[in-house]
Amino acid sequence: MWDSESESVSGRDYGNGVLTTSKHGVKTDGFELKGQSWFVATDVPSDLLVQIGDVNFHLHKYPLLSRSGKMNRLIYDSRDVELNKVALDDIPGGPEAFELAAKFCYCIAVDLTAANISGLRCAAEYLEMTEDLEEGNLIFKTEAFLSYVVLSSWRDSILVLKSCEKLSPWAENLQIVRRCSESIAWKACANPKGIRWAYTGKPQRVSSPRWNETKDSSPSRNQAPVPPDWWFEDVSILRIDHFVRVITAIKVKGMRFELIGAAIMKYSAKWLHGLIKEGAEGSVNEGSNSSTSSGSSWKGGLHMIVAGTKDEMTPTVQAKDQRMIIESLISIIPPQKDCVSCSFLLRLLRMANMLKVAPALVTELEKRVGMQFEQATLADLLIPCYSKSETMFDVDLAQRLLEHFLVQEQTEGSSPGRQSFSDQRGTANPNAKMRVARLVDSYLTEVSRDRNLSLTKFQVLAEALPESARTCDDGLYRAIDSYLKAHPTLSEHERKRLCRVMDCQKLSIDACMHAAQNERLPLRVVVQVLFSEQVKISNALANNTLKEAGDSQYQPMIPNRKTLLEGTPQSFQEGWAAAKKDINTLKFELESVKTKYLELQNDMETLQRQFDKLTNKKQTASAWSTGWKKLSKFTKTTNLENHELGSQIAGNTEQPRKTPRRWRNSIS
Repeated sequence: MWDSESESVSGRDYGNGVLTTSKHGVKTDGFELKGQSWFVATDVPSDLLVQIGDVNFHLHKYPLLSRSGKMNRLIYDSRDVELNKVALDDIPGGPEAFELAAKFCYCIAVDLTAANISGLRCAAEYLEMTEDLEEGNLIFKTEAFLSYVVLSSWRDSILVLKSCEKLSPWAENLQIVRRCSESIAWKACANPKGIRWAYTGKPQRVSSPRWNETKDSSPSRNQAPVPPDWWFEDVSILRIDHFVRVITAIKVKGMRFELIGAAIMKYSAKWLHGLIKEGAEGSVNEGSNSSTSSGSSWKGGLHMIVAGTKDEMTPTVQAKDQRMIIESLISIIPPQKDCVSCSFLLRLLRMANMLKVAPALVTELEKRVGMQFEQATLADLLIPCYSKSETMFDVDLAQRLLEHFLVQEQTEGSSPGRQSFSDQRGTANPNAKMRVARLVDSYLTEVSRDRNLSLTKFQVLAEALPESARTCDDGLYRAIDSYLKAHPTLSEHERKRLCRVMDCQKLSIDACMHAAQNERLPLRVVVQVLFSEQVKISNALANNTLKEAGDSQYQPMIPNRKTLLEGTPQSFQEGWAAAKKDINTLKFELESVKTKYLELQNDMETLQRQFDKLTNKKQTASAWSTGWKKLSKFTKTTNLENHELGSQIAGNTEQPRKTPRRWRNSIS
């Protein structure tokens, strides 16, 4: 009967939505607009001037007094008997709504549409057009149209709720907002298979239906299946307070939290798009284009305040309304994990910090980020520091997010019920901490380039994670090296303190090669790295040898040192070649020293033989020759043998006191 879904958005004619009255007042052919004034097309001169802003209505008292209780009180309760001028600047709906109400009083047919019904209903309440004055008065007519026509239609409910933005608090007091929100919530929670009404994005039929196709035919034959997010686009045009009312009603109806979270992200993308990088100017065109398909009455409102250009709205008003949107969105996000993405939460947190959102809501948002911190990316985590701080990025915020994550992990691990639930979802496992560790290392590498970042903040953030979270410290080494490069004035003690956060045994061979030639590292750390590298290479070679011996078909990944070096980056190969060259040089010098030592030993033996020949020719067995021979043997034996030989010599050469005196005399 009142099938409004197939009609256009504006200027609909609902048939029974045309208001008429059986009483006869002043006979007229209609209203005429001349400039900013309305005149009744009748021969009877007007005796009442109604002013609403800049618009004047030249009317007659009798039609208005017979149907409006407020006009009765204004005229008859006034001391001025000949009152012929009334100002109604505070009437809801403005001149447009009063024009329709005045036409109803003059028995002129009025077309009720979704665009004018809310304003006319509020104006009728303001003018007190009740059943006490006339049966079937304007309040009764508009209320019936709202209940039986508007609330049964999806798009009409959206449009009426959108039109209520300029009717506060009348629309709230008359329960128009509540009833429209409930109607939208019921339809949004309906089974998509049973949806027959029009919505934004619904595919149009390519050809006209055949003669035997009925209106209630199966949707699978005539159109594509309705997606579960079919209602997102239509609901996203609402003002933030009305959007909150709709989402709250949808929650009560039992909608899945994933869909609610997706609707919130859709709304945020529409109203807060490009807030930081692109500015607000591009969002106006996007909002206008999306509104064109749904009628011109969907434009305007808060969207122009949020996304308006600098000439249209001052930055202070923009920030105030944007802050209200963010605070409202934070309050309606479902409490379940993964209802919205971590990237969305971090972008929302960035805006919240920039716009100085209430601290309690920011803390709540930080806890939500901590629940799914393992899903974060470095680009979203690099949030600038908007407070008075020397650092470029908000490192304290990253520290708090990491603490919330660790608390959440500890809570899930200690609770048996939560642990089993988390294991089913695949979140409470070591992989989450490993992903967070990689994220923190990348974040430290990025923020370490800031020369104002203190060593204490860097160290606290690096040591916040447990040791089990990192199986490899290459990322941490890169962050330390980047910090040392950006802070060349660190003392030796500070550099040692910085390097304590890193475990040299967890460095890969590539990182060890790089660290071995890194002049920025303390000498003690370089020695530890070299020792760790030697152990790793020895173990790798030993394992490869065992594998080759055990299985001839097994092909090791790194069979020898040459292949190992070929698989490393060029910079590490050059560093390793230089180190190998130095080792070869040291080996060559050691061999040279050994050769010189042998040459000296041979020369000494030659001299000994020559001396023996000379002593044999003289045929003297002096203590000198005996001592020289034993001295030559002393140089050829080991330390232990030399000690034993000395003991034997001391025991076998025991002679009278006369002999040592002769030996000493020979020396002299």
